Amino acid sequence: MSTTTSEASAVTVVLVHGAFADSSSWNGVIERLQASGIRVTAPANQLRGIAHDSAYLASYLEQIPGPVVVVGHSYGGALISNAGNAANVVGLVFVAAYAPEDGERLGDVGDTSKDSILGPTLVPLKYPHANGSGVEFTVDPAKFREAFAADLSAEQSSVMAATQRPAADAAFSEPCGPPAWKSTPSWAVVATADKAAGTDVIRSMAERAGATITEVDASHVVMVSQPDVVAEVIRTAVAAVAVGS
Repeated sequence: MSTTTSEASAVTVVLVHGAFADSSSWNGVIERLQASGIRVTAPANQLRGIAHDSAYLASYLEQIPGPVVVVGHSYGGALISNAGNAANVVGLVFVAAYAPEDGERLGDVGDTSKDSILGPTLVPLKYPHANGSGVEFTVDPAKFREAFAADLSAEQSSVMAATQRPAADAAFSEPCGPPAWKSTPSWAVVATADKAAGTDVIRSMAERAGATITEVDASHVVMVSQPDVVAEVIRTAVAAVAVGS
């Protein structure tokens, strides 16, 4: 579905990256959305835990004038499910992303996947904080491509592995809150070769959320390997909600 410049200008798209990544993972999608005249921003996800990151994102969204379509990748999907209850959010797009129910913990959900191989690749790291020390996780660089980015070149996945950002344990162990997808139109991109979050889990969550689903043969980082597909799904969401904006 194409989007007119006037429709696109009324909506801001906010792209939320997941764990072990940063906002540059959206670069290809951003280029395509901007070429369509869509206002887009990709804030840094702090990766400190469900409660902290959701509150931060909700505050960020509430300060944007006008309607917002918020897009989450992987762990970012849990955050848009929580923070997407902000009054100006009119659409949600899940990109190889979790869409959790109230009370679910991503670590528990991940353990149910038959497609994910992420667990054994995680390496724990200690970090200091105000209450002493905590634990965060990173992906073993030697296993990053297989688990995360099998459809990217070895060179590109190696750079992503070297620049990955660790995620605190609370990202996986804290319960999620009431999900915005219960009351907000939703779309989802399901990567059929997702070995990180797991295609089976992502597909079942998208179906439960009642999202309009687009499946694509891609790894977990589908927004990097297939930016045209992801950008088109976002354009479709923007066009759908812009009618009522």
